[in-house]
Amino acid sequence: MSTDPHTLRLLLAAALVLAYLGMCAAIWHGQRRKARAAQAQARALALAPQGARPLLLAWASQTGQAEALAKHTAELLHTAGEAVHLLPLGSVTVQTLAQATRALFIVSTYGEGDAPDMAAPFVNGPMTGTPALPQLEYAVLALGDASYAHFCGFGRTLDAWLAATGARPLFERIDADQASARASADALAHWQRQLGHVARIEHLPAWQEPAWQRWTLARRVHLNPGSAGQPVYHLELAPAGDNASAGPVPLPEWQAGDLVQIRPPADPDHPRDYSIASLPSDGRVHLLVRRQQRADGTPGMASGWLTSTLAEGEPVDLRLRAHTAFRLGDNATRPLILIGNGTGLAGLRSHLKARAAAGQGENWLIFGERQAAHDWLYRDDIARWQAAGLLARVDTAFSRDGPRKRYVQDVLAAEAGQLRQWLARGAAVYVCGSLQGMATGVDTALRHAVGHETVDALIAQGRYRRDVY
Repeated sequence: MSTDPHTLRLLLAAALVLAYLGMCAAIWHGQRRKARAAQAQARALALAPQGARPLLLAWASQTGQAEALAKHTAELLHTAGEAVHLLPLGSVTVQTLAQATRALFIVSTYGEGDAPDMAAPFVNGPMTGTPALPQLEYAVLALGDASYAHFCGFGRTLDAWLAATGARPLFERIDADQASARASADALAHWQRQLGHVARIEHLPAWQEPAWQRWTLARRVHLNPGSAGQPVYHLELAPAGDNASAGPVPLPEWQAGDLVQIRPPADPDHPRDYSIASLPSDGRVHLLVRRQQRADGTPGMASGWLTSTLAEGEPVDLRLRAHTAFRLGDNATRPLILIGNGTGLAGLRSHLKARAAAGQGENWLIFGERQAAHDWLYRDDIARWQAAGLLARVDTAFSRDGPRKRYVQDVLAAEAGQLRQWLARGAAVYVCGSLQGMATGVDTALRHAVGHETVDALIAQGRYRRDVY
């Protein structure tokens, strides 16, 4: 069917008018949204006391969760018209507290009641005394793991210290069990309700954890057959839909040092964190998982599933977690001293891959396990990096191979001279693996070799970083 020219011109004119009206409507709605947001912020600011100082929001994080929550809290309060001064707790001084009238603290507990590493300047500074802070109103969100005896220990210690200074609570401390998805969600919902009272608004958007993504097990390799310890496996996970015919699915971005959180189907309320042993350029998330064994001899819920029950091609629910405290960051061009034991090599492997990709060879690896014959994890990778000049030095401590047990902290003590030389050249120290025994022993060896003040300075400068468990 043909259309005469006059009718065609009318149709084209009508289409242009409709398009123009649609554009005008979109602009009008956009301006209305901006106006409503500006009005809401103006109302909130009008309710704030004249001359009020910004609300101090300080965070102390070991694996990034407290930092993420602090940034989200700051965004919510900014939306409500609150001026917020966001700081890592390690940068907070007595003067900072003395100048604040209201403060929020979001802090994790590390191990059995300890403060996160990055909070050391605050613990060794302001918290060594009891300044008078009667002008300060505060609240504490404490993150922890209820399976530890000193659940939320650092948050409780911080709360008690603030009370001792004469500061007054805006509301009671809230303890969040990060090992339980349900308990954590309840605690965070309570925190946000209290924030609504502080910010004088009725409804704040609820905190939303990143969505779970469906991946699949693409490959699993037993790395330590014959070992006296529990079996260790290299796992490779690919996004669901990755196959030979359809081609690879685009990967989300992550950095060396980041974590992945996995939700086992038999225990979805208790997700587990694992260090990522690969880079996005590898095309897959690599994990290094040891099968845990309970007291009754049965395998651990998550590790048993990942290393035995889960078959190749079957689904895995996971989400990536930025671990800014263990990323290279400002240390990307420094010499690196990488120290770890067992499956802690996973987090160090991602850093070595990043350094290899950048062509940076000033790396010293100190690795410990049981026996070289069975437990030399990723040995081929390390040999290849050595041959290519990307590993300046490798020292190992296989505790069962000699007449006397030798651990990575013993290597560090024996090489104290080399350690001091590397640190004098600006090296950063990264430690990954078990908290009990290895990490505490390494910390003791470091402090014995270079002194407490130097180690504390390394922490303050971000040159001493740990991902230990």
